[in-house]
Amino acid sequence: MEFVSEAYRGKRVFVTGQTGFKGSWLCEWLLALGADVSGYSLPPPTTPALFDQLGLGSRMKHQVGDVRDLAALRAAMKACNPDYVFHLAAQPLVRLSYERPVETYEINVMGTVHVLESLRSLSAPCAAVMVTTDKCYENREWLHGYREEDPLGGYDPYSSSKGAAEIVAAAWRRSFFLPEKIAARAVPPVAVATARAGNVIGGGDWALDRIVPDCMRALAKGEAISVRNLVATRPWQHVLEPLSGYLTLGAHLQQALQSSAPRSNLEGLCSAFNFGPPLDSNRNVRDMVETILRQWPGRWEDRSDLRAVHEAKLLNLATDKAHHLLHWRPRWAFDQAVTRTVQWYRAVHDVADAAPSITRTQISEYMATGAR
Repeated sequence: MEFVSEAYRGKRVFVTGQTGFKGSWLCEWLLALGADVSGYSLPPPTTPALFDQLGLGSRMKHQVGDVRDLAALRAAMKACNPDYVFHLAAQPLVRLSYERPVETYEINVMGTVHVLESLRSLSAPCAAVMVTTDKCYENREWLHGYREEDPLGGYDPYSSSKGAAEIVAAAWRRSFFLPEKIAARAVPPVAVATARAGNVIGGGDWALDRIVPDCMRALAKGEAISVRNLVATRPWQHVLEPLSGYLTLGAHLQQALQSSAPRSNLEGLCSAFNFGPPLDSNRNVRDMVETILRQWPGRWEDRSDLRAVHEAKLLNLATDKAHHLLHWRPRWAFDQAVTRTVQWYRAVHDVADAAPSITRTQISEYMATGAR
């Protein structure tokens, strides 16, 4: 990953959602790469929170703010004057979106609008990666993987809000950030792409209603794991996998912006990209739980709820585009991803302040691993 490492050293990076699970891992990685990191986000959403466990509040420029506040967001982004923007701020939970649908759309759709509008106020070349989800597709329970050109949709408020965010990003890109306009310098030189991934696992996820954090909490307490949907299949991947995709995409966008022929270089990059695991990492929840229990012995109980809210059963991604255009491939197989996830939680369970060291160790291990 030498190309990625060089791309961020000494560069200014603006991250929304830095207090979340993925945002915290991303900021830790960017700091390790030598980037000057600024963040704009609500306070950490959980207790404990990985952001606090890593001490990120004192190691980066951290501003508490809401992406629904356009004026504050625009001011924060302009003050950073970023080379890169990574938009991760979101309401990320399917089940919570049923309880708070209006808030979910406000954050996921209008928050994306506000980030895109803030990008229009920049004057220096900026590569922007807007993070959505694999659930943005109109899910037809196909066995094969969804490709970037497949129809967007979403059964539940969360999924459909992310599909809407993809449409918003495409509209702003066509209206304000087309490569030919960038080449003519008729608009600020901003390159915008979207990144679709989901069902990430890894240490430091403390959210409710997610199978891995639920497993870790139960095992730490010596309780049985309650499993509500044994047969649901997901493209499980370690959190570092999609983050490596986001970083690679951002680096390619910035490189194309600096090119003497930005139109041809940006044409395929200013678009949507899937970042998912190999097909053999598409496993059902039962496989996930049983693999976890091989690493941290315990027990589980079937608590399937026929009255539960609708959630997708099959959801796979095709990642050919990322491979061909970005030379990106996943690095850790399913068993490796689960092993490192459980190692993280067990280390922090045994030694409360172990989070920084094991997080940095796993980032180093990932970077040293060859692509599959």
